[in-house]
Amino acid sequence: MHSSTVFLIEFGAIILALGLLGRFAGRLRLSPIPLYLLAGLAFGKGGLLPLGASEEFIAVGAEIGVILLLLMLGLEYTASDLVSNLRAHYPAGLVDAALNALPGAALALLLGWGPVAAVVLAGVTWISSSGLIAKILGDLGRLGNRETPVVLSILVLEDLSMAVYLPILTALLAGIGLAAGGVTLVIALGAAALVLLLAVRYGRLISRFVSSDDPEKLLLVVLGLTLLISGLAQQVQVSAAVGAFLVGIALSGEVAEGAYVLLAPLRDLFAAVFFVFFGLNTDPASIPPVLLPALALAAFTALTKIATGYWAARRAGIAPKGRWRAGGTLVARGEFSIVIAGLAVTAGIQPSLGPLATAYVLILVLIGPLTARCTEPVATRLSRRRRKSAATTEAGTNPAPEPATDQDTVGRA
Repeated sequence: MHSSTVFLIEFGAIILALGLLGRFAGRLRLSPIPLYLLAGLAFGKGGLLPLGASEEFIAVGAEIGVILLLLMLGLEYTASDLVSNLRAHYPAGLVDAALNALPGAALALLLGWGPVAAVVLAGVTWISSSGLIAKILGDLGRLGNRETPVVLSILVLEDLSMAVYLPILTALLAGIGLAAGGVTLVIALGAAALVLLLAVRYGRLISRFVSSDDPEKLLLVVLGLTLLISGLAQQVQVSAAVGAFLVGIALSGEVAEGAYVLLAPLRDLFAAVFFVFFGLNTDPASIPPVLLPALALAAFTALTKIATGYWAARRAGIAPKGRWRAGGTLVARGEFSIVIAGLAVTAGIQPSLGPLATAYVLILVLIGPLTARCTEPVATRLSRRRRKSAATTEAGTNPAPEPATDQDTVGRA
């Protein structure tokens, strides 16, 4: 059979399977990400039906998927929003990084994987899934809750931190020396600062240049500009994803809204391809040996995310129930954890890292919606039980005086 024919059959079957899996996940009101990862495991090396002809195209599609994910993320924020969030909520961002990145780094070092793998796993455990959490908030009807701005501010700070984290990670994965890595970081920070400055002062002019009443032209200009900037960013070892994120920030107003609507289907398509590609590069047989560390890491970092949300909501003056809801909502990890792990897998860093990240994300993608629903009621019940137990103990220690009898009354008289 001709290679192009095999490619069309394989790729068509993958897209069809992803569509059916997405519909199935929608009926269960779950994120489709774990099903996409499982599909990649099934079609990859060691899976049920390994691919051949379409694997190279899927690799390119996966890279485009990462770029579109970060572009769409940037389109959701304006430069002024990012600056104001950074000023108002940076303590919460620091607590978030300390509580959730350090456990991943510590586990990598305990397993003897080395400092580069530690930086990778720190990112995997640090970044929550913005897309999944936004969906959870909408499904639970919490978009208008008082704690929701706190949750969103933490997500914004995590997303903004990617502009610093990804260049560092890219330099480490490329084996660049300390001096060259420092230059790369300076370039990335300088580019981010320049884009923020231009977006704040000249955002309308930039958007006017890109703007078009014709959806086709708008799509081509935005997509072409994003791929061009991403390629240039990668050429100077900054990271294509950071370049795409900065393009999204630079666009604002009606242009950003129009581009978001046009690019959303492409993002969904190529993001699904990316998750499949990550699964393709993970041997299913390599997951059982790392399942216990993944479970332990997932349980621990679920608690640290709950603590992060609780602390941030408390700092914002939110009532206890809202604090618990904020913490439970932040537990889910997803697309960006896989993006970070995917960079390491492509670079050939530590073979067990990919399987561990896959198992970790699968666990927290499934647990995330449950913790968002159940953390607050469970905490409330436990608090009531503690109060009842404390009241019972106090009553036993200091019993109430017995009522006086007639004899006692007469004697006192």
